[in-house]
Amino acid sequence: MDKQMTIWLVIGVYAIFMLAIGILYSRKGSDMAGFTVGGRSAGAWISALSYGTAYFSAVMFIGYSGGSGWSYGLWSVLVGIGNAVFGSLLAWLVLANRTRKITRRHDIKSMPQLFEKRFQSPAMRLFSCIVIFVFLIPYSASVYKGLTSVCSVILGINEQVCMIIIAIASALLLVLGGYMATLKADFVQGFVMMIGVTALIVLVVLFPQVGGLSQGLSNMADYMKAHEMAPLPGKSAVALVSTLLMTSFGTWGLPQMVHKYYGIRDGKEVKRGTIISTFFALLVAGGGYFIGSLSHLFFGETMPEGGKDFIVPLMLDSAGLPNLLIGVILVLLISASVSTLSSITLTACTTVSMDLVKSTFAKKMEDRNLAALTRILCLAFVVLSYVIANYPTPILEMMSYSWGIISGSFLAPYLLSLYWKGINRAGAWAGMLGGFLTAFLPAALSGFTTPDGPLYACLAMILSFALCFAGSKIAGVFHWKSAQPNEKFYSPGTEE
Repeated sequence: MDKQMTIWLVIGVYAIFMLAIGILYSRKGSDMAGFTVGGRSAGAWISALSYGTAYFSAVMFIGYSGGSGWSYGLWSVLVGIGNAVFGSLLAWLVLANRTRKITRRHDIKSMPQLFEKRFQSPAMRLFSCIVIFVFLIPYSASVYKGLTSVCSVILGINEQVCMIIIAIASALLLVLGGYMATLKADFVQGFVMMIGVTALIVLVVLFPQVGGLSQGLSNMADYMKAHEMAPLPGKSAVALVSTLLMTSFGTWGLPQMVHKYYGIRDGKEVKRGTIISTFFALLVAGGGYFIGSLSHLFFGETMPEGGKDFIVPLMLDSAGLPNLLIGVILVLLISASVSTLSSITLTACTTVSMDLVKSTFAKKMEDRNLAALTRILCLAFVVLSYVIANYPTPILEMMSYSWGIISGSFLAPYLLSLYWKGINRAGAWAGMLGGFLTAFLPAALSGFTTPDGPLYACLAMILSFALCFAGSKIAGVFHWKSAQPNEKFYSPGTEE
């Protein structure tokens, strides 16, 4: 069997399996609770792997690992380790159980609903709803770009065709099954990703260009010394730290990541999920960035044709891998990307249907009709993402704009709402608007071409915390109406 036939056969088996999951759960997501939080009955493995597969997509494997590896060499592995320690372990320890309890107590199904109930502000719900929907689109588009670059190199198919295939796959999974379908699919795809990354690490280390683990590390260390990458110069070090912080702590404020905590069954599953999620992130992110860190051993000082987005695809294509393994690696990347796309799309579209359409324009809409509307919005979101994906912005920059604007707006008020009763509506608004403008204005003024997106994202998150504290204290001192506390939000509920 030739290369193309083998690869397409592996991809076809995967596609049929995902379609079967979507059909199987098509009836279980007919109402809005089932479609959005799956009845709040998810176990540790499903929740943790769903979190991990939403976290890591082709954006990480292709855009970030290749771009960071080219710029920072072996130092880029620190980003993967940071993702595991800060983006998974610490995130679950700090956020998971408190978020699960509060969202269950108040029957919260989205981040805008959390802000509305905590700060008693319908306007805040509408603002966050719009920001989430609009700025998750470039994140979704960056996932398309990451996957199409590798498919175009290895399969030799047109990028537009590849994007359309991925769009159809993620749309079918969501429209048919909703939240539980994506959870079950993520569970399977999580194991595919772990197996695929493990195999890929072993094979990359054995490539003739690398020559084994010790030889490869030694060669890269020599290259870094010869090209002023050990230690990194000041500007590069700042960029590396910014990337690490944005991709680790930025997830804390992303609604599609926070949403994974809503459906966890109980506290015991949270503890188990913390361990599973951390292991998954360490293997997948650490392994992904390690592969990218060896890129100079393949290309020397010459940037490959197509730019940073094509570094990892061309590494894989030049390695002479067995046809079956190439198919498995493509399924790994497709799995990661479809999982992330599904999470992004579900979060953005349920936010619009629940928190904009029903809450503002159609308050008497039945849940079944609301779920149907959400499915239609999912299709529209996929189409918009496809359109934006054709904009010539590199993957890394496109994703950093999205993460920076959304996390810069929401991380501080969300986290402080869990732990500090003193944050009030004035403080939350100050943090949201300040973080939003700090991340949005530099990107917009540059025509969305600035390479400093991660730095602005970090500044936005830090400034947002400062403004939340300052705004809350000032409102309290002057006894503004927006400084009123909300003790009911923290009162113990039923069994959680």
